[in-house]
Amino acid sequence: MPQFLGTPGFPHDGNERVGVLLVNSGSPDSASVRDIRRFLGSLLSDPRVVELPRWLWLPILHGLILPIRPLRSARKYREMFAAGRSPLLSLSESLRAGLESELAQRVASPVPVAIGMLYSSPSIESAILGLIDSGARRLLVVPLFPQYCGVTTGAVYDKVAGVLGRLRWAPELRYVADYHDDDGYIEALRASIAAHWAAHGRTGHLLLSWHGVPSAYCDKGDPYHKRCHATAQQLADALRLHDGEWSVAFQSRFGGGSWLRPYTEEVLESLPARGVHTATVACPGFAIDCLETLEEIEVEDRARFLRAGGTRLDYVAALNARPEHVQALSRLVALHTRGWIGAAAARAAGAFPRVVSSS
Repeated sequence: MPQFLGTPGFPHDGNERVGVLLVNSGSPDSASVRDIRRFLGSLLSDPRVVELPRWLWLPILHGLILPIRPLRSARKYREMFAAGRSPLLSLSESLRAGLESELAQRVASPVPVAIGMLYSSPSIESAILGLIDSGARRLLVVPLFPQYCGVTTGAVYDKVAGVLGRLRWAPELRYVADYHDDDGYIEALRASIAAHWAAHGRTGHLLLSWHGVPSAYCDKGDPYHKRCHATAQQLADALRLHDGEWSVAFQSRFGGGSWLRPYTEEVLESLPARGVHTATVACPGFAIDCLETLEEIEVEDRARFLRAGGTRLDYVAALNARPEHVQALSRLVALHTRGWIGAAAARAAGAFPRVVSSS
């Protein structure tokens, strides 16, 4: 018989909470080659990430990529871990704490918030079990990927379903699949870029850079490409930018084949030749700063831009735990928990007495 995870100590007193699970991709536990290899192995073995047949891909992954790539990545991770811990983990914890505090001010009953990572610690399983231990019987999953993509949001579906499938008493579930056009999210992006320009001065061009995916994924129906462009247009409108003052590009290619274009590094290298010598890069698809933003954009792509003749490249930090981001997520939680949070608070207060049969 299958062994299911139980909750034998659950009080069953009717005081059932709503729990919020924030999910991101994750980061190596440390900058050691071993931890980097473990993280990359988990990430790149997910069929959502690489859709090649397992019999073809896994020997390549374990025979060629994992023995070499962690060695090449170690320096970048050491620089990023200079403070002793992954910025993604630290910033995610700050966001979690901020959201939990904001929700405590908005609703009467406690709403615990947890962070789970797809490919590292803390795991999605440990986060869900922690929420259940805190009394949550209703679970709202919020992938921190504003634009739906099967590679990311779809992978969260898979992991959450896998955990719930092993629980003896699975919680009621709701899921935020996408918030690419949410007003609060767009306003948070606008405010972060406007604040950067107010502090440092505006540049000649705004480049909105998104994590790339193979073009074939979108050709087969993934909405990610269209979602990125829709967010970009709304953000440009909110900033009152004109055509030519901003553009969209895609970064972080892995392996060969055709990926979503144009490529970020190629756009940046072309700008000086077009007379644009100062530029700002923002990455609206990254809710939290990580290697792809702090190293790839802020270090490597800045160097490319300067070598091509540019004089200034600014990177606008991800929304991270900015108050506007916390507020946007709290409104998103309120929207997707309608009928849950109020009912939980009323039940805890005894507003819904038990019905006793007269027979």
